[in-house]
This record gives sequence, C-alpha cells and structure tokens, in this order.
Amino acid sequence: MPAWAGDAMQTMKLGKAEPYPFFTYANARLDMLPPVKRAVIVLHGIHRDADHYYRSGLILLGNAGLTRDDTLLLAPRFFTEDDPQATPTPPLWVKSQWLQGHESGAGHTGVSAFAVLDDLLAYLADRHRFPHLQDITLIGHSAGGQLLQRYTLLGTGDQALRTLGIHVRYIVASPSTYLYLDANRPLGEGFAPLPAAQCADYDRYRYGLPGAPGYFATQHLDARQVLDRYAARDVTYLVGELDHHRHSRVMDRSCAAQAQGRDRVERQLNYLRYEAFLAQRWSIALAHCQYVLQGIGHDPARLLTDPGVAQLLFPGH
Repeated sequence: MPAWAGDAMQTMKLGKAEPYPFFTYANARLDMLPPVKRAVIVLHGIHRDADHYYRSGLILLGNAGLTRDDTLLLAPRFFTEDDPQATPTPPLWVKSQWLQGHESGAGHTGVSAFAVLDDLLAYLADRHRFPHLQDITLIGHSAGGQLLQRYTLLGTGDQALRTLGIHVRYIVASPSTYLYLDANRPLGEGFAPLPAAQCADYDRYRYGLPGAPGYFATQHLDARQVLDRYAARDVTYLVGELDHHRHSRVMDRSCAAQAQGRDRVERQLNYLRYEAFLAQRWSIALAHCQYVLQGIGHDPARLLTDPGVAQLLFPGH
C-alpha cells in the first residue's frame, strides 16, 4: 500500500539553518501535494503511536466532511533512543523528554521538540509548497497535549504566519499537567503559593517557568509577557468527563502534579480558572474555550472519532 494511505511513514526535511529528517504519516504524498487550504497536525501520546492517531485523524476529517483534496493531515512521530533506528536518523529524545520541549540527545542532536513544531509550521507556511493554505489546526492529546499546552505559552512558530494570512488553532486535549506562570496553585476557590516544605519543586519546569528549556530562555520574556502572547492565540481545551484515572501508570501523580488537581478533569478546569485569575490580575483580555466531552474517558481514538468533536472543531464543514 502506498505511503500516503497510512501504512508507512514519510520523511520531511525540517529546519533551515541545519536541516534534519522528521517522520510523519500523511494523507497525501509530500512530494506531490494537492492545493489544500487547511492542514491538521495530530500529536500522539506517550506511546508515540502516530499510526493510530493518524487513523483516528482520518475519521475526524471524514466526520467533519473534510477530504484530502482540501485538507492535509499530518501525524508526526517523535522517536526516542529506545526506538529501532530509523533511516535517515531523525532527532532522538531520552524517554519522554520530547513532551516537555527538551532537546534531542541522540541521532540529530540539539533539536528542541518546540522547534520541531516551529519547523512544521514553517514547512506549511511555505507559499511555494502550499500557496492556498489558510488554516492550521494542531491537536495534541495526553502527552501530545502536554507538549502542545506548553507550546501555546512558550512557542514562537505562529508569529510569522499571521503576516501570511494563515490562522493557527491549538486544541489541547487531556494533558496530565499544565505549565503555570507563577507560584500560585488552586486552593479552594482561589489561588495561593504552596509552602516550600509541602512540595519543594512544584514550581520548577515542567510545572512552572523556572528551569524552562533553552528554547524559552533565549526569548527573555517575563510571565506577564508570556500570558499576553498566549492570550492572543486561538486555544481550545478538551477533556473527557470520565477522565478520572488517578492511578493510571501514564498519569502524573507527583507532588507537583497533585498541586494542580486530583485528575485530568479537575486539572483542566483549575487551569482555565487560573488563566482567568492571572488575566484579571494583570489586566489582559483572555478568552479561551474549554469543553468537557460527555461519555469520553482517556481514550484518544474515542475522542478524535466522536462525531460531536468533529462538529465542535470544524463547524460548518
């Protein structure tokens, strides 16, 4: 079966200063692209099963009435050092370091996972390659949602696209934890810092800004500037109403994670309250959407293939 049918990955060449290979599933041959107006990027979870996410993404597009003639679907794969070596060798991350935005430590080294998202956006923004592209939707679920949630705050790749008239949307679905911008955490109906003795590292990266990867350190932004940029982005949060798996082995149960809430539903609702709390405190206009999806747990296939989710994300198509 040909590569664009979903049984084999294709190789993209990303990056400008020092190009590197990156692998993705796609619903079209990347060397013979149709004149699409829309692109959808689906980011996999901790198991890095991009093929499963790709197939669910195809159903999502079908439910929304979108076809390969008008919509390019990409499901990139982040490789780790434990994976069989792909050829040509892409960036390889240590275990789950990719979902935190850290740099690759083997293969093509020194590539931040955030920079990969920058480069994917730049690849799609190339008007010689995609002269008619108008809209890019990034969807991250679970571990992919963790990467994407942090990218909505720290990423820079969408800034150049605005001048080209390309709209970028971020759909953050069911991450285990979130990036907070100051030491406050949910406390009853409000927010307050935690006592140091209660959880010493709760505000260190990946839960807070201190210790963030070099990708962010070079931007020289304070927390208020980060929130101001984040507020201007089109961000939607999703979580299944049944996503209460507190004892799942892929659920972060660290002290720092527990400070954000007991489970994925509570943590997401707390985070939306938190960003509204910061926006009011710093006088920043912010209006991001959040939806609790009825009858869905921590199941990416169930979430992505639900007809209601397709209509929610792509109304009118």
